[in-house]
Amino acid sequence: MATTRTAHTVWEGNLLEGSGEVSFDSSGIGSQPVSWPSRAEQANGKTSPEELIAAAHSSCFSMALSHGLAGAGTPPTKIETRADVTFQPGTGITGIHLTVEGTVPGIDAESFAAAAEDAKKNCPVSQALAGTTITLDAKLA
Repeated sequence: MATTRTAHTVWEGNLLEGSGEVSFDSSGIGSQPVSWPSRAEQANGKTSPEELIAAAHSSCFSMALSHGLAGAGTPPTKIETRADVTFQPGTGITGIHLTVEGTVPGIDAESFAAAAEDAKKNCPVSQALAGTTITLDAKLA
């Protein structure tokens, strides 16, 4: 069964001086302020589209990797993934770098790296972002 998740943003003013608030409608977890300076300069307590993409990618990748490892008979104890999304004003998103560390009993570093590469290639968020260069560092804890 397909699912749809919804968020919405209310923006007021122009790009450089305006601001907005993104609301997480499906989960009801609240709203977060967003502005151009939080995107192109320092976050200063506000989020950005790139941070939201990083959250989506790190969680999707972690789920895909966990599933792949379990399917191979080596379920992980812990997967910790960081996604760094780089934004260049005037150009856009120029890359995403995933860094993952896993605690996986009964697996060697080479097999873990291969499973991580497979998750990077096949997680739905990676597939949705296929037009962006995605790099990966994977290691066992």
